[in-house]
Amino acid sequence: MAPSVRWAFGSFFFLYFAYVGLVSPYASLFFLDRGFSVIEIAILMSMLQITRIIGPISWGWLADYLSNRISIIRFCACLAAVVFLAIYFLESYIAFFVWMFVLHTILSSLMPLGESATVHALFKDNSFDKRYGRLRLWGSIGFIAMVLVAGELFQRKGIELYPVLGVIVLISLALVSFSLYEPKMERRKMVKGELLVVLFNPDVRWFLLSGFFMVFAHAALYVFYSLYLSNLGYNKFQIGLFWALSVFAEVIFFYFQSKVLSRLDPEVVLQASFGVGVIRFALIAFYPITFVLIIAQVMHAGTFAAHHSAATKLLQRWFTGPLQARGQALMATVSYGLGGTLGGLCAGWLWDASQPRNVFVMSALACGLAGMAIQKLRPRQITSQRN
Repeated sequence: MAPSVRWAFGSFFFLYFAYVGLVSPYASLFFLDRGFSVIEIAILMSMLQITRIIGPISWGWLADYLSNRISIIRFCACLAAVVFLAIYFLESYIAFFVWMFVLHTILSSLMPLGESATVHALFKDNSFDKRYGRLRLWGSIGFIAMVLVAGELFQRKGIELYPVLGVIVLISLALVSFSLYEPKMERRKMVKGELLVVLFNPDVRWFLLSGFFMVFAHAALYVFYSLYLSNLGYNKFQIGLFWALSVFAEVIFFYFQSKVLSRLDPEVVLQASFGVGVIRFALIAFYPITFVLIIAQVMHAGTFAAHHSAATKLLQRWFTGPLQARGQALMATVSYGLGGTLGGLCAGWLWDASQPRNVFVMSALACGLAGMAIQKLRPRQITSQRN
């Protein structure tokens, strides 16, 4: 991959996750400032996940059919920037609901298609283990930069500046999308049922189920962690620091990713990630003091970065060539779509009906279920490798 192409994809990841770094910690606080209730906020934030149920697989199918992922990324990035501008004209809860749904249906295309384009380019020159983490860490850096800058800005000037930052980031993302490039894909007629053949593999189903439970677990974090910290007495800048710390831990893992994935099978990395998840969410639930919360945030390197890298590599075992975009999209649909939606809604119900800490107890249990699912895959894979 040429340096200019690496720069383009690095910038793409940086800006996309800068937007995530704005939405995940601060959208719930923005909606709270608009006077919405906790359950209304949970429903609005669930749009981030609900739109990933249908969006990614539809965009992925279109990308594989047209054999042109980059053009779709450019179209969606530009359209998202235009749609975000509508935030200045919204007043009612229903208007915000529709806006969140439309905006994130469009944005749901960017990460699966961007990931599959990056993976395609890296596997083309046999540099996935070496280069992927170094590119993907720019997303983590973008997230850190946004949560710190936005946290300080909101603390000084107020959360009403949220729309301004969103517009700046999405317009920048649209501009950067025009510098993306990937090796030419061979266009071929799509074969009916080819995706179903892969899905009949039980290993694939256990893998997808583990992803479902892992993102189900993290939904509580994405929707309610900022509110949880706010209830504990932390201000907006301090909340931003907690988020930045977790993503800084991501950066460290992504930088050294090649050393981990070249020595360990991705199944082993996933199993370790789920174990770390159980511990992390239990600590957040039962020991919410600053020192322990700091340790729990550092564990994000295991529960997100290690999981994401290993899952992305493992996907290539089953979804290759013309199935690549749909494989990434299917993972996004099952995990971030279904898992994230149900996790967010269950977390919202628990938050309202019981103690806030029970939201994170639920997350710890979900990580345990993810570990049980991936354990079903490992013996089959080891056996096949021996044969």
